[in-house]
Amino acid sequence: MGCGASKWSDPGVVRQRGLSSVGEVVVFLPGLRVPRTIDLSQQLGGSSTANLLQALEEYLPALLGLVEEECCMTGLQETSMADPWYEVLSVLHLMAMVCFLQANTLLLPRSYGDGHGPRVSEESRQSTVDLFLKAAGYLDCAVHHVLIHIPPERRRELPVDLAQGNLKALSLQGLGQGVDMQLGLAIENPKATLAVKRRLACEMIKCWKQAAAYYFHGLILDEGETEKSQETAMAALQSSEEFINESKRASEAFHSAPPTSRSPSAFGTTKYLLDMIPKDAKSKFQSYQDLNTQKGALNIGVSKITATPPPLPDFPFALNPEDYELPHSDPLQKGANHG
Repeated sequence: MGCGASKWSDPGVVRQRGLSSVGEVVVFLPGLRVPRTIDLSQQLGGSSTANLLQALEEYLPALLGLVEEECCMTGLQETSMADPWYEVLSVLHLMAMVCFLQANTLLLPRSYGDGHGPRVSEESRQSTVDLFLKAAGYLDCAVHHVLIHIPPERRRELPVDLAQGNLKALSLQGLGQGVDMQLGLAIENPKATLAVKRRLACEMIKCWKQAAAYYFHGLILDEGETEKSQETAMAALQSSEEFINESKRASEAFHSAPPTSRSPSAFGTTKYLLDMIPKDAKSKFQSYQDLNTQKGALNIGVSKITATPPPLPDFPFALNPEDYELPHSDPLQKGANHG
């Protein structure tokens, strides 16, 4: 990516090799795709990422002016090795990754000098929702409005992080982490009902987190008074515990894989679920044992209940990628090329 033509084999992309550690990672993102003439090896954060995003937004109209001119010259016969739409795709991808990078910076715990220790503020978490939706919007635009200009045979030659499947996965990640932030804020809000929390958790199923959905679903089922509802609640809480343990193992494997990274302190939704799921699952299991013992039923001991987890409610996904349309091409750029 850059003012010069981008080669399909991407020789100008700066890739960091041999890194032993990349610091704390809250938001996963692949490496930034940057011109070889620009050194972004230093960590970006704060206003520098905002400036980079603004520069990319200002660069895109000029780039589209070049795209239009080349399309007129070539008649859109074939995508060349120095493809202008590949350049646009790279810019949109980088804009989305900058948003993820900004969100990662906001979600790292920091000290506020108030004696309460490092934490992630509510304001920071609220800000990341907008960043996640903006990133999803850039990626959604790339999939639906840029990839269509690249012939299918050429799409198969794209770098893996620009492949359609990966662009869609990253867009879904943005939506999922946006819902995650909303759920975390709802958990800390005493006015948020259990039904609201379950709805958000069930929406996250469409992205990744079954643990949260089964946990809140189990709590609601536990409000029922019948023996069947109690058994179903126990099965749901047991499933949530299994999923949270699986999530912990996956997180440990991710952070220990090279290049290693430090797992940040748990906060928000993650901290709440890590604390509450084992406690509530154990409490419910003990209550279930006591109830069966009182009824003279066989003591089920310490073994897990093997009931099938109940089906989860299917709520429509409330969040959507932020609408983003490609800007109009820069007329000054077009005029300069014809001058």
